[in-house]
Amino acid sequence: MLETMRKNGLVLAAFALVCTALVAVTNSLTRNTIIEQEQAQLLAVLNELLPEHTHDEPLYEHCVLVESTQYLGSASPLPAFTAVKDGEVQGHAIEAIAPDGYSGEIKLVVGVNADGTLSGVRVLNHNETPGLGDKIELKKSDWLLDFDGKQLNGAEDPRWAVRNDGGQFDAFTGATITPRAVVGAVRRVLLLVNEQPGLLSEAPRCGEQI
Repeated sequence: MLETMRKNGLVLAAFALVCTALVAVTNSLTRNTIIEQEQAQLLAVLNELLPEHTHDEPLYEHCVLVESTQYLGSASPLPAFTAVKDGEVQGHAIEAIAPDGYSGEIKLVVGVNADGTLSGVRVLNHNETPGLGDKIELKKSDWLLDFDGKQLNGAEDPRWAVRNDGGQFDAFTGATITPRAVVGAVRRVLLLVNEQPGLLSEAPRCGEQI
């Protein structure tokens, strides 16, 4: 009986090793593909928020890594791109995290024109509930378009909340947490641009082209 148990143990151990190896190989093979897809998605978003007519220099030449948990919701540096035309700043596209989504972090890109108005907001990644919180995706609803042209008039601007909280932005039926998280994240990015421009101008440049 001991011999049988020993053999079974060896079989299970071998099976576990094979499974671990397969997972490692799969992750290795798909990692580059995932990175390429993420970069392609980011480029598409940048072209929407900072279209070609807003810059005459490549966006990656004006990419910096901003580190601010307070304004960007992440302890890790996140990229911010600046559109420059004829030597003048036309706008920014800044990655940010809404850490308080219903199902975890929501990764955004917030576009801000030089006059402080929003050129748009796009979601790069999220884990919100299908049919409810996933309405933050443009392919699911046009809710994100409500940010276009909006601006923030000071840190105490009462409009920057969902309607349930007395603000100007609609909430989703049965999913108020998700839009509340996105509104808060966009508001913090606008605060950064309006009140802490040095975080953008003094941040280190991105090390790799996007």
